[in-house]
Amino acid sequence: MAMRNFYKEIKGLKVKDLPAHMKPMFTIDYLKGSVKRGLDSYHAKYIQTSSVDPVYHVCFGGMIFSYLVALPEERRHLEHQKHAKEGH
Repeated sequence: MAMRNFYKEIKGLKVKDLPAHMKPMFTIDYLKGSVKRGLDSYHAKYIQTSSVDPVYHVCFGGMIFSYLVALPEERRHLEHQKHAKEGH
């Protein structure tokens, strides 16, 4: 939904006008406001409705995070196995 709104905003702009249009979006105040709006929306959608979804979000987020943290070690391990098989 956000990408659709962004596309609608920039659809009529010329390429040379795009940086001037996007520059204010990368200020600290704009980013703080965006995060605050997102958290307020999440709170209204899930917390105030007593939904179970935040528990799922934490569980799946934790699983994804642990996978991403372990990924470099797993890749090193698989690379080591590959070199060991080539050597024999």
